[in-house]
Amino acid sequence: MSAPEPAEAPDRHDLLTIGRLSERSGLATSALRYYEKLGLIHATRTAGGQRRYTRSTLRRVAFIRAAQRVGLSLEEARAALDRLPEHRAPTGAEWDGVATSWQSRIDEQIAELEHLKAKLGGCIGCGCLSLSRCALYNAGDHAAASGPGARYLLPGAGV
Repeated sequence: MSAPEPAEAPDRHDLLTIGRLSERSGLATSALRYYEKLGLIHATRTAGGQRRYTRSTLRRVAFIRAAQRVGLSLEEARAALDRLPEHRAPTGAEWDGVATSWQSRIDEQIAELEHLKAKLGGCIGCGCLSLSRCALYNAGDHAAASGPGARYLLPGAGV
């Protein structure tokens, strides 16, 4: 994790209220407060205690949403954000480092989705969607011996 960079005090006209950030980002204010609680985004406070976000927070929120769209957790998004500057756009090299770190995780996600797609087709074929009763896909419920959960849909479950 890189050391925080010294930041100039932003001009008050460059700061966004939580409502404006919500409007611009498309996220509910409750989601923004949650992101702040997790340390994904940061706000300054006015003398009256109101949150103010720098415009660069819009980029961070877009980044978080992109991470979630590809199946990354908020913790994984935070780890990536910790590697990027908070108050300016990342350089190409900084972004490449994050993108490279995501490659294996995205490949894992793709493999999980392909596995799910292949297995789900067999269950949809009979329409029962009940692995405990399915005479074709799980006769005698032998998958239960392998542990809890959707054993046929879990990657590496070994059923």
